[in-house]
Amino acid sequence: MTTLVKPAQRPANPNFSSGPCAKRPGWSLQALSDAPLGRSHRAKVGKTKLKQAIDLTRDILQVPADYRIGIVPASDTGAVEMALWSLLGERGVDMVAWESFGAGWITDVVKQLKLGDARTIEAGYGELPDLAKVDFDRDVVFTWNGTTSGVRVPNGDFIPAGRKGLTICDATSAAFAQRLDFDKLDVVTFSWQKVLGGEGAHGMLILSPRAVERLESYKPAWPLPKIFRLTSGGKLIEGIFAGETINTPSMLCVEDYLDALNWAKSLGGLDGLAGRADRNFAALDAFVERTPWIANLAKVPATRSNTSVCLTIVDPEITALDKDAQASFAKNLVAVLEKEGVAYDIGAYRDAPSGLRIWAGATVETADLEALTLWLDWAFQSQKAALKQAA
Repeated sequence: MTTLVKPAQRPANPNFSSGPCAKRPGWSLQALSDAPLGRSHRAKVGKTKLKQAIDLTRDILQVPADYRIGIVPASDTGAVEMALWSLLGERGVDMVAWESFGAGWITDVVKQLKLGDARTIEAGYGELPDLAKVDFDRDVVFTWNGTTSGVRVPNGDFIPAGRKGLTICDATSAAFAQRLDFDKLDVVTFSWQKVLGGEGAHGMLILSPRAVERLESYKPAWPLPKIFRLTSGGKLIEGIFAGETINTPSMLCVEDYLDALNWAKSLGGLDGLAGRADRNFAALDAFVERTPWIANLAKVPATRSNTSVCLTIVDPEITALDKDAQASFAKNLVAVLEKEGVAYDIGAYRDAPSGLRIWAGATVETADLEALTLWLDWAFQSQKAALKQAA
């Protein structure tokens, strides 16, 4: 068997996980030296840091002044669950999904909340559903960027300004890399460990005035646990949106988020972050365009994510294998890259079609992705040669 020569160029940072994502370039533990460890988050120093995190989030994401921003428990999942359990039930809801996380929200609404008037509008991996079918007189729940399929909505044009229902948007792999149309969104959620490469366990919940009005005028029929409660006596708990968190946050993680936010500001804010992600995606897309054995899972170019780039192996000799063999080939390709220390955690999500999922968000350097593409080709050719030899 011919021995393939390994590429000479290696990614300086091999962390291409889709969450937790790579830390910002130049990050070190020293960046967290100002964290008020051993202090109460309710002390002045803690509340000041939490409020600063909220204010910088508003500044960089360009969140309207009349929208509330809160730090909540349990990552993006906790933020979405708070919205679903606190806001839904006042009217019918359309659940829009095209990958595993959107499908998970359908399960919560249909099987856990057991809402009788819940419609599902779905599409398979690689496609968007027919958004014209969505009824915005109802509440609508959707993901902006499908993390496990690499398919995003290109913009908010499909949402009418005069909607009667609320739009609840899981934006965790879109925020800080894609422009969110806040005028069309009533609830936006994300977590620190995605685009800015922060630490896990903390979620962000952004509410429009319409969402606040719903919270203060509607009481769900089911009980709400303490960590889901956003109102008291029929009024919004304003402190949650000023840094008075429901439960105890990690001030070490808060410091890390502040470090990432300040780095983002040094780049020029949202424009700088989105520009980096766009350039990263372009590097991967150029590789896909010139490489016959791989393709974007997202079929329509305008819907392709610039963060969670999902790729599928389309080489005829590999696609001729049965599904289990195809999945095994992809896993072996991922394993050899990890063994070489050039790419970690780039396998497709467990519920998604077999292939690759490569994070291209703002904290990743374009040069590292360009180096990775050389290794992707080497690993594919190596694994294909090994497969032929085994046969």
